[in-house]
Amino acid sequence: MASDGQTVKLPTISLVHGSQAAAAVAVQHSGKTLPPPGKPAPAPEPNLRAQVALLNKYLNDSGKPEQFRLDPASDGKVIQQVNPASGEVVGEFLASEFPALARSMGISGVVVDEHA
Repeated sequence: MASDGQTVKLPTISLVHGSQAAAAVAVQHSGKTLPPPGKPAPAPEPNLRAQVALLNKYLNDSGKPEQFRLDPASDGKVIQQVNPASGEVVGEFLASEFPALARSMGISGVVVDEHA
């Protein structure tokens, strides 16, 4: 429940007499006010380079030989699958496909932020 910070006066009732007392009790609302309604704040842009690094760390820690990198010529729009032994590019994925790519490698959660 949002509070506008205004004091509210409530009448008190005497339990002994069953009638309203003449005095009023001041009740102060606590808490912070909500922001005005409108558009929600945009989600922060996930750092794709950091996400690819986390994916590579997960793959390395789990003993899987796959490695990925951002294609430097694509301005961060293409992820390349690289053969770690030869350095040869063996696959390419759009950055927007990163969540599905990471899930196919067996991970989800923090690393798999939706990337538009």
